[in-house]
Amino acid sequence: MNISFTKKQEEYIARQVESGDYQNNSEVIRDALRLHSIYREKVINDLRTEIEKGWDGPDSKKTLEEIIALKKNK
Repeated sequence: MNISFTKKQEEYIARQVESGDYQNNSEVIRDALRLHSIYREKVINDLRTEIEKGWDGPDSKKTLEEIIALKKNK
């Protein structure tokens, strides 16, 4: 597998290894992927919860556009 990183990402990875928190670049990437997986699962679960609230809640008189605008302003 061949992966390309930006200069900024390479510098970040190098700093993590230099800090002593990781032994090598691969550990940094594996940890990043693990954290991404956890984050993604949380986002999906949060969305499911909000969808269930919507289905189970009372009908709204607001339009979809109004609801989206309200969520964006939070």
